[in-house]
Amino acid sequence: MRVPVGWLAEYVDLPSGTTVEQLDATFVRLGLEVEKVHRPEEVTGPLVVGRVLEVEELTGFKKPIRFCRVDVGEQAPRGIVCGARNFAVGDAVVVALPGAVLPGGFTIASRKTYDRISDGMICSARELGIGEDHTGILVLADGAAGSAPAPGTPAGPVVGLDDVVVELAITPDRGYCLSMRGIAREIGTGLGVTWRDPGALPVPSWSGEPAWEVAVADPDRCDRFSMIALEDLDPTAPTPWGMRRRLAESGVRSVSLAVDVTNYVMLELGQPMHAFDRDRVSGPIVVRRAREGERLTTLDGVDRVLDADDLLITDDSGPIGLAAVMGGASTEIGDDTVDVLLEAAHWEPTGVARTARRHRLPSEAAKRFERGVDPEMTTAALVRAAELLAEHGGARVVGAPVDVDTRGPRPTIPLDPALPGRVAGVPYPPARVTELLAAVGCAVDGATDDGATDDGATEDSGGGLLTVTPPSWRPDLTDPADLVEEVVRLAGYDDVPSVLPTAPPGRGLTEAQRRRRAIGRTLAEVGYVEAPSYPFVGPAALDALGLAEDDERRQVVVVRNPLSEEEPALRTTLLPGLLATLARNLSRGQRDLALFEHGAVFPGGVRRPAPLPGVDRRPDDETIAALLGAVPAQPWHVAVALAGNREPRGWWGPGRPAVWADAVQAARRVAEAAGVELTVRAGECAPWHPGRCAELLVGDGAGGHRTVGFAGELHPRVCAALALPARTSVMELDVDALPPAPVPVGPHISTFPPVLVDVALVVRDEVPAAEVDAALRAGAGQLLESLRLFDLYTGPPVPAGSRSLAYALTLRAPDRTLTSEEATAVRDAAVAAAAQRTGAQLRA
Repeated sequence: MRVPVGWLAEYVDLPSGTTVEQLDATFVRLGLEVEKVHRPEEVTGPLVVGRVLEVEELTGFKKPIRFCRVDVGEQAPRGIVCGARNFAVGDAVVVALPGAVLPGGFTIASRKTYDRISDGMICSARELGIGEDHTGILVLADGAAGSAPAPGTPAGPVVGLDDVVVELAITPDRGYCLSMRGIAREIGTGLGVTWRDPGALPVPSWSGEPAWEVAVADPDRCDRFSMIALEDLDPTAPTPWGMRRRLAESGVRSVSLAVDVTNYVMLELGQPMHAFDRDRVSGPIVVRRAREGERLTTLDGVDRVLDADDLLITDDSGPIGLAAVMGGASTEIGDDTVDVLLEAAHWEPTGVARTARRHRLPSEAAKRFERGVDPEMTTAALVRAAELLAEHGGARVVGAPVDVDTRGPRPTIPLDPALPGRVAGVPYPPARVTELLAAVGCAVDGATDDGATDDGATEDSGGGLLTVTPPSWRPDLTDPADLVEEVVRLAGYDDVPSVLPTAPPGRGLTEAQRRRRAIGRTLAEVGYVEAPSYPFVGPAALDALGLAEDDERRQVVVVRNPLSEEEPALRTTLLPGLLATLARNLSRGQRDLALFEHGAVFPGGVRRPAPLPGVDRRPDDETIAALLGAVPAQPWHVAVALAGNREPRGWWGPGRPAVWADAVQAARRVAEAAGVELTVRAGECAPWHPGRCAELLVGDGAGGHRTVGFAGELHPRVCAALALPARTSVMELDVDALPPAPVPVGPHISTFPPVLVDVALVVRDEVPAAEVDAALRAGAGQLLESLRLFDLYTGPPVPAGSRSLAYALTLRAPDRTLTSEEATAVRDAAVAAAAQRTGAQLRA
């Protein structure tokens, strides 16, 4: 919201000498963020109002030129050469006299041009730095208006060269501040000075038949609809300069008098309006929802397919306006419009927001309606607009106004007067609470005694509640917490003490927190870079991963108001975001990448709806349980993605590319950091390559295993769909599914020497190395201290379809030195167990 200070001063008695900096501080103190202060460009030297007395058309030149005699308040008029043609004798204009310096350092001097002495310059808005219009000079008033200042009057204040504009960022709950009326109320209250309500307008006694037949078919979405009819509007009447200047300062483009008046009243009172060409409206006006197949061409020229949730303004021809958002082109005010219908209504905010977002039409009207406007302003806005159209366009109201009003009584809010003090830690006596709420505009009934104790604190009211009725322009005030915020805001946030809370005693991080931090540190220490992403996903990302239709990862939780329509759901896997980050880095020229992310995922499924508890008291245990039951599970996952070289090339060698085994090793590192043992076996799961996918398992405590994740190489089709290099490797693991880490026990240190034994076993390719490992451990028994796979070989003399696995066994007894016979027996028992379970044969 752009606030011209000069316009604001019409409604607020600003203290003498108030600076822009002081206004800035007041806005901030009231909770309104100042984004920018716009100051006009400096103009020095004589700049005055002039009146055109004579116009002589000069001929014989390449373009039309005029020589004008202009009264500038001196004894003799000045002669000025001008090429513009949008003014006539009698018009009031802005004249820069010799010695004036316009924006950009343009100095005005008396000079001879076109065989005449030009003793000054008649200025356009762009030459003065107050607008972009350079098609003609700035006409303050035409000859018939007679309302311009006298010739010779300094023009700076007239055209706004001394008017500063403060640009504010208005939060969604402060929609009333999207108007000069709301800003004036805030500044008047903040400075403690008198302010005048521009909306306090009596409705004239317009008589006759109703202006138009109106019916509201959906009173829940439109609880007040007001309309008046005007005729005899002069379609050629220009918008007065003062109005155009304020519209421009507020960032609104001037269109025509009728449209400019509706925009001006919207900025002034906060009530958006719409003007229809009365001759183009046929039959009664009906406010209703859209029907199947209906279309509407809006004022921006776009033909829109309407949704059944869209609220419309219609006549016998069909839709003529998208209610609260934008009017229709069929009833647009044109250059020949003389009869006008003015509409001002109050619309339900959430429906307006849905329509504006559905059609991507963030209009100024929708921006106000979706934040909530004052329903009392519909008739006041019509009165104000009718006054302006009558004054500047000769229009007159015909018939009685239409006002369909189905509103009920405004709700009341019970408030403990001690609550603001308890929340803010500042003593607010009940009388002070009542005073501040009244300044907001609330009607307050109830106890107003001081209620302060000797130590300055406020006593509990003991049931003496205040009954607060919020004003019509504050639909955001619905709960006691909202009233507390208003009391604290108007009393001053600076009065709230900055007290650091005392940290409660505790035991530090939980086991889950320590585990998650350990996993993150471990992956970072082995060369992975953390790359967190937004937890949102769309159907396209799940399709790219090749997930089957019945895959549980497709059961997503859809967000009601997503940041992006392409990603409307919460993620069920970390891979889409992580792989998107990998692809983005590859497109930026990175080649060797090892990324990881750990965070929550949100499995979907059927869930019961959550209750909506109030904010006036703590929810009971049943409500809390229902809330928690409606929240989806949020297991913590960790995932890695690798592409390019895992070990860089250099003078020491060619480097080593990242392979699926690196992803498996990352899973082992995660399990090690979590304090559990991981079992790896061949698996199959999208989006991994079926033949290069490892299933990650942990013990379930009952002798079996459960799957906690997968690691390996991405399927080639997935790599192609995501523009990733071939053989990109990934791993994802459910950290919360890992069992608790056992209590660590220090290893027994034997004083006896170990016996080192190597065995090489030939097994079929389809036999997982993990099964051979388990068989060797079971066969070796308690004398086995460690087992390590140190070589894998294929080729002659190993038969085709088989491979050789070489293991190093470390044997040691706790109470003696093993003999060679004992070591051989252990080795033979291990090989026999492997042969029995996996069909392994000892390699010669």
